[in-house]
Amino acid sequence: MTTQPASVTIDLEGRSYPIVIGAGLLDRPDTFASLPAASAAVIVTNDTVAPLFADRLARALQGRFASTHLVTLPDGEAYKDWATLNTIFDALLGAACDRSTTLFALGGGVVGDMTGFAAACYMRGVPYVQVPTTLLAQVDSSVGGKTAINHPMGKNMIGVFNQPLLVVADIDTLDSLPPRELAAGLAEVIKYGPIADHVFFEWLEANLPLLVARDRPSLARAIRRSCEIKAWVVGQDERETGLRAILNFGHTFGHAIEAGLGYGSWLHGEAVGCGMVMAADLSARLGLIDATYAARIARLVGRAGLPVRGPALGVERYMELMRVDKKAEAGQIRFVLIDGQGSARLSRAPSAVVAQVIEQHTG
Repeated sequence: MTTQPASVTIDLEGRSYPIVIGAGLLDRPDTFASLPAASAAVIVTNDTVAPLFADRLARALQGRFASTHLVTLPDGEAYKDWATLNTIFDALLGAACDRSTTLFALGGGVVGDMTGFAAACYMRGVPYVQVPTTLLAQVDSSVGGKTAINHPMGKNMIGVFNQPLLVVADIDTLDSLPPRELAAGLAEVIKYGPIADHVFFEWLEANLPLLVARDRPSLARAIRRSCEIKAWVVGQDERETGLRAILNFGHTFGHAIEAGLGYGSWLHGEAVGCGMVMAADLSARLGLIDATYAARIARLVGRAGLPVRGPALGVERYMELMRVDKKAEAGQIRFVLIDGQGSARLSRAPSAVVAQVIEQHTG
């Protein structure tokens, strides 16, 4: 079964670009027809995705580039670091790639972040294209130009904003995902409802079984709406000076879980899902939403197959890790809080109340 391709535009004036969403896009040369001519295409992927999709993408790019090269990274969040980033630079230099080279990020969020970061740095900037193959990457990390690597003290602390030329979200690639990876992607889909669109949240409540079953039309609708919301936010606040921070709902607690356990122990989406449960409870304890709405968010996260209890790191460790967060200001932790059905804001919270949330939802 195929779906009609849809397109969502990230509107950034002279740097606008489309997100193309549909089935079978990876095998169609016309998917990439809008790209400028370049001397070389460099496909950056990982050792899980490469056997599945690298040859197919390379065939689709034939004729548009003088040469095509493949860079295969190890798979996993644990490799989102300087050493692995240098693997990309070694390959680019080894192939004598020039400034007209175009990089293609073929994979999930780790591959997308690292490829975008490498593209921003190589020869002070070369173009790149996002070809996300996970649900999480299709609805979040491939969209909006955030690129980064992790530091042992904090997630995504070293990076740059670098917008791609194009994002290609081929729904067919989601067939390859293990259930755990699909659930991790659903976390980033779910977040858009509480922060921006209550009607979408209600649709997710009603249609979650179809998404878990990988129903093509349902996935296409969820991906498109997620990208529309993110495009609207990024179009107003590209560099996260204000509004864009709401996209980090659940991420303050979630990043602490990832860093505290060691990157890769929990998938990013798993940590975000649990973080949303904690952030929703925090919102309720501060009187911004009622407890019933917070419980609905927690219930939806659990139904998606995501953890709703965090690891027992201890209150002090959570606090320490959350202070090393990009949203922190002068050492003060700031959280994305829900202040209505489909509305969010960035705010501080009393440490005692945060501690209550941690004690309630961990261990």
